[in-house]
Amino acid sequence: MAHEYGIIILISIGLAAGIMSGMLGLGGGLIIVPALVYIMGLSQQTAMGTSLAILLPPVGLGAVVEYYRNGHVDIRAALIIAVALFLGAWLSSYFANKIPEVVMRLVFGVFVLILGIAIIVDTVKKLPMS
Repeated sequence: MAHEYGIIILISIGLAAGIMSGMLGLGGGLIIVPALVYIMGLSQQTAMGTSLAILLPPVGLGAVVEYYRNGHVDIRAALIIAVALFLGAWLSSYFANKIPEVVMRLVFGVFVLILGIAIIVDTVKKLPMS
């Protein structure tokens, strides 16, 4: 199915997500999903499902190894979160597939907006005053 979309665009999406993942710890939800929706024209649910399929194999293993070598991986926290993520993703995907696409796009957009505002406000509060 990838040949229908254009291999170069898909590679570009993967590289952008990989770069953002390695630099900022994000990629799947914030880079891949919007790119698949707005650049590739996939439905919100198809983009989310495709993003999850991408993340199932250990695609971030190289970055994890590098962070681990530098003492920046909490294995215990990662395992606990991974198990909870597995259960939460499984349950929520059941409901997400029952919700209209337009509602899912709205929920996604509002979430990203609120998250962005929260990060900006928290960071501004920590800036040194001149």
